[in-house]
Amino acid sequence: MTKIIFLRRNGVFWGFRETGHTGFGEEGDDVLCAALSAMTMLIINTLEVAYECSVDFTIDEKTTDITVKCRSALPEFEKDERKRFAAAGLMEGYFCQINELTEEYYEFLDVDIREE
Repeated sequence: MTKIIFLRRNGVFWGFRETGHTGFGEEGDDVLCAALSAMTMLIINTLEVAYECSVDFTIDEKTTDITVKCRSALPEFEKDERKRFAAAGLMEGYFCQINELTEEYYEFLDVDIREE
């Protein structure tokens, strides 16, 4: 099972941590795990390249531990309102997408929110 904990502060999503293999398929052939990986990389690349946000991330492929933090979504770290809303919106969109996946794949995904 993959556990995904979203980081939120004052109603603003600004990061997440994913741990564990989903177990939906064989390692290397797990389409659910591949979908999570693809979405995660899309978020990292969009934040860094398209929005020019500072993103802290670590990816440990052996333990399947991924952490993504974008403080640019928070007003205390980013003065540019458009950049803040773009970063926070992307994070919230990912939260919504993961929750939709969880409805169908509830045996393989666990989602939580941590206020930080």
